[in-house]
Amino acid sequence: MSRILIVEDDREINKLLADFLQKNGYETESAEDGSKASLLLNKGNFELVLMDLMLPYKSGEQLIKEFRRDSQIPVIVLSAKSMMETRLEVLRLGADDYILKPFDLNEVLVRIEVVLRRSGTVSSVTEEKLSINGLCFNTAENSVAYEGSVIALTAKELMLLRLFMEYPQKVYTKANLYESVWNDTYYYEDNTINVHVSNLRSKLKKATGRDWIETVWGIGYRLKGEQYDS
Repeated sequence: MSRILIVEDDREINKLLADFLQKNGYETESAEDGSKASLLLNKGNFELVLMDLMLPYKSGEQLIKEFRRDSQIPVIVLSAKSMMETRLEVLRLGADDYILKPFDLNEVLVRIEVVLRRSGTVSSVTEEKLSINGLCFNTAENSVAYEGSVIALTAKELMLLRLFMEYPQKVYTKANLYESVWNDTYYYEDNTINVHVSNLRSKLKKATGRDWIETVWGIGYRLKGEQYDS
């Protein structure tokens, strides 16, 4: 089980993040100021730090510099500071990702999974098999079948479908999908996501006779509502 250090001086946000991450299979510990964060990091084994920038006693920027002197632990910043210069500077200091407040909890979860995957830390938050209305994803074998018949999918299509099935009610933006599946930052609009989602949608419909993925206009994609509401 991956351990995450949450560094956030707003107690309500800190507790919200801790409760949500614990429900999704992570172990957490919390700090409400920069000094306590330093102490906890020196004492405990953490796979990732989730932190604000504006902290009492020691700023987030100072903490990142400190972390990077002694450790390569992944750091995700949660901040209301929206200026591009600030975001770029924090990334230059060594942060692995930057999420603007207010944030979506499911997006935070996906970003954590992406960063942990990049760092080589495997999160054990998913079960061996994901099954919805006859569609079964075997995560151990990385294969998909519908009512026992195997569906041939490409590696990227498998990764997309797994995301949709792990969190069936989540609407994924194109940035979410690109950063999770391609392990890279989504800088601009292109047709890559559209093509892969379209191909996945077509293959699933051909194999099952039903639509599984829907477009949420202006936002992104998710598993079609009727698949999990029935």
